[in-house]
Amino acid sequence: MDQLMVPSNLADIADKVIRGDRLSADDGIRLFESDDLLALGHLSDLVRQRKHGDRVYFVVNRHINHTNICVNRCRLCAFGKDEDDPSSYVLSLDEIEAKARDAWLKGVSEVHVVGGLHPELSMDYYLEMIRRLREALPGVIIQALTAVEIDYLAELHSLSVHEVLTTLRQAGLDSMPGGGAEVFSHRVRQEICPKKISGERWLEVHAAAHTLGIRTNATMLYGHVETIEERVDHLIRLREQQDRTGGFLTFIPLAFQPRHTELEPAVPTRTTGFDDLKVLAVSRLLLDNFDHIKAYWVMIGPKLTQISLSFGVDDFDGTVMEEKITHAAGADSEQALTRVALIRMIRAAGRIPVERDTLYNVIREGF
Repeated sequence: MDQLMVPSNLADIADKVIRGDRLSADDGIRLFESDDLLALGHLSDLVRQRKHGDRVYFVVNRHINHTNICVNRCRLCAFGKDEDDPSSYVLSLDEIEAKARDAWLKGVSEVHVVGGLHPELSMDYYLEMIRRLREALPGVIIQALTAVEIDYLAELHSLSVHEVLTTLRQAGLDSMPGGGAEVFSHRVRQEICPKKISGERWLEVHAAAHTLGIRTNATMLYGHVETIEERVDHLIRLREQQDRTGGFLTFIPLAFQPRHTELEPAVPTRTTGFDDLKVLAVSRLLLDNFDHIKAYWVMIGPKLTQISLSFGVDDFDGTVMEEKITHAAGADSEQALTRVALIRMIRAAGRIPVERDTLYNVIREGF
C-alpha cells in the first residue's frame, strides 16, 4: 500500500489492516474522528478487494410493508401510525398475494416483508401470509419480519422466540431482515425508541434465528443522537455475535431520515455524504468477520452509493420496488431501480455486476 495515502496518525491502524489484524474499539473511534476520508476509503477498499475483487452484488427484490399501524410509535419513525389515523392501513392477505404474484412476473429472487406492530394481527395472519408468499413465489427467498416483530409475536402469544421462528420457518420463512437494531446503546434507545426491544434482546432474537439456520442481516441507524463511541460499541457487539454464531449475511448502515419524525426539531438535517461514506468505510474495517457491506441506496441515493463502492461497499442492494418506510421520512430517492439501471451504475463505477439471491448465491454475472 502507498503509505502516502494514510496520514501518520493512522499509520499503526493501516499496518493492522495491511497485516489483516483485527481492529480494536479504540481504533474504531480514531477512524471515526479522522477527517481524512480518502485515507479511510483507501483502507476500506483494500479490505473489500481482498474479499471480493471487483465484484459488486445486487438482488432483484420487492418490498412489501403490510401495515403501518404500530403500538410502539417510535420517535425516530415517520411510517408508524395509530389505528384511528386516516392514513393508517393493513394489507389483506389477498392484496399481499397479488403483490407477490406481480413480483414473480418481474423475476424477483427475494421478497422483503416488514411492517408495524399491529395489536390485532395474530400469528395466524403471519403464517398464512408466509404460506401464500411461498405458494406465489416458488424458489424465491422470503426475507420477512424484524427481530422487533418476532419478539412482539412471541409476547402476544406467550411463546418463546424459538417457537415463533420455528413455526414461521415451517411455513416458508427463509431469512430475516436487520431492522430494529437502531443503535444498541440504552441511552440512545430511551431517547429515540423507548418502547422498542433492547439492543440485547435484538441480538438474542438474531442468535435464536442463527441456531435454527435462519440467516439474517444486521443494521445500524446513524446520524441522530448517537455518539461516535456508541456507534463503535454497536459495531463491536455485532462483530462479537458474528464470532459466536456466524449467521449474519451482511451489514447495512442506515442513514437517519428526520423529516416528519418527532426527532426532526432536534435533528433537522440529514446526514452528509461525507459521514455516510465514513460510516460505510469504518464499518468495513471493523466488521472483519462480515462478508458483505451493503449501501442502502434508498437512503443515501444511487449516486453516492456508486461512490461508496470505493469505500468498502460490495453490495448495491437491489431493485426494491415500492419502499414506503424511508420515503415516509422524506427520502427523495426513487421507489425502485431496474436491473438494467443497477448494472449500468455498477459498471460505470468500474466494478463487475453480480446478480445474487438473498443468501449470496450467484444467479448471474458478466453482464
